[in-house]
Amino acid sequence: MYYMKFKRKQHILEALVPKRVLVIYGPRRVGKTTMLKDYIDTQSDKRVYFSTGDDIDLRKIIQSERLKEILDFARPFDVIAIDEAQFIPSIGLGAKMIIDAFPEKNIILTGSSSLDLSNKIGEPLTGRHFTLTLFPLSQGEMDGSRFELNTHREDFLIYGSYPEVLNEPDIERKKKILTELVASYLFKDALALEAVRSPDTLLNIAKCLAFQVGNEVSINEVARTAKTDAKTAAKYLDLLEKMFIIRRVRGFSRNLRNEISKKPKYYFLDNGVRNAVISQFNSLSLRNDIGALWENFIFMELLKKSGIEETYDNYYFWRTHTGQEIDIIKETNGALTAIECKWANSAGATPSLWKEAYPQAPLLTVHKDNYLDMLIKQP
Repeated sequence: MYYMKFKRKQHILEALVPKRVLVIYGPRRVGKTTMLKDYIDTQSDKRVYFSTGDDIDLRKIIQSERLKEILDFARPFDVIAIDEAQFIPSIGLGAKMIIDAFPEKNIILTGSSSLDLSNKIGEPLTGRHFTLTLFPLSQGEMDGSRFELNTHREDFLIYGSYPEVLNEPDIERKKKILTELVASYLFKDALALEAVRSPDTLLNIAKCLAFQVGNEVSINEVARTAKTDAKTAAKYLDLLEKMFIIRRVRGFSRNLRNEISKKPKYYFLDNGVRNAVISQFNSLSLRNDIGALWENFIFMELLKKSGIEETYDNYYFWRTHTGQEIDIIKETNGALTAIECKWANSAGATPSLWKEAYPQAPLLTVHKDNYLDMLIKQP
């Protein structure tokens, strides 16, 4: 079994800004620590402090919230890098004290849960930090030809593009990595958050979403399926998004009477994680969910591309009460592009109501024979 090489297009050196703390968010095991260590390796001419959020001595210093103690700790270093910083209470306040006193220093924090880290950064670092979000690898970061990418397209749809999965040539080990990753997310990480009382309910909600990729999701229906109440379902859906497992997408509407915008759709950040949630790793020829897999894959690839290129695009879906629909709406500086995801090579017809309401917005059909034209630059 061949494995795919890759090269990140996001770099810490390019993301650092004077007088700002750099916060790197992203799922666990997506490569944040590797990126941080690669950056540190380039800083041999500087004094570097590197540790993790579970370092007892570091936590004691930051938790003290005493200005002198924190500045005495930081003073000797040019670079302060803390991996998994969400484990340190008061990390936001501590980072603020350091960057205010030493604006010339580079401070880098990473975290696997935007819920934990953003809560701990909170108000203290408002206006004093920039963020870099790391996703599983994009098609544009794969170190292979278009022929190679097309050859391994089925692997991306089934096993996703986490670095560890891409580096593993053995199929059974790929499955094991993804299964353990999901267990870590939904049980270990979830239990560490006081908001989660039932990891099993969280798993049931994740399974419910996995079977509804590409469809509008009713919170009440999710609650019934997971045997919980709507309030808990809504809270857990929000938690799954902040844990970098899913991404919520709203319906697009310019307040036309016929457009639906209340129920969201949910995509998984990685196809491999989605398939691990439902323990479904069969080949494409044995599946009946290829349409959902393809739409999830295309949506996330577009989202990754926007993040890497910093184009700040907004993404929606479009649906009307009369049943007309478009999978993905991309908004770039006010300009709209409608995108239909079809596994088979066939052109989609532009819905009449869309054409009437948004005549300047073209419809593109993305299928297995042309998707790379949209996702990676021509060589």
